[in-house]
Amino acid sequence: MQTNFKPQTHYERIGGEAKVRALVQRFYQLMDELPEAYGIRKLHAEDLQGATDKLYKFLTGWMGGPQLYVEEYGHPMLRARHLPFGIASAERDQWLLCMDQALGEVVEDAALRQELSAAFAKVADHMRNRAD
Repeated sequence: MQTNFKPQTHYERIGGEAKVRALVQRFYQLMDELPEAYGIRKLHAEDLQGATDKLYKFLTGWMGGPQLYVEEYGHPMLRARHLPFGIASAERDQWLLCMDQALGEVVEDAALRQELSAAFAKVADHMRNRAD
């Protein structure tokens, strides 16, 4: 007997558009609120709306949902797009602090939180472009 089991994407597991939006909104709220995130916050524009929109579109596709970012901006080329910003271990850790806290507040599924946190850690580490 053959089954057509298709595993759910992270996008489906998180709860789709509303949950990805909530995650991104909380992430940037934390970046604004946490003194420990000052280093990463100062790398962003004063108005975070553009960054919020781009991260939402990127994460939607990255998690297996609609490829909104690619449709609008082309291939993400994450490392190349982040080269103008000095990112060392401190900035990586500040970014992850905000994202992990946002994940903890927004994502109910503990296994999904852990999977996303591990994936974000790999990507964030790859974004480092200067020595500590």
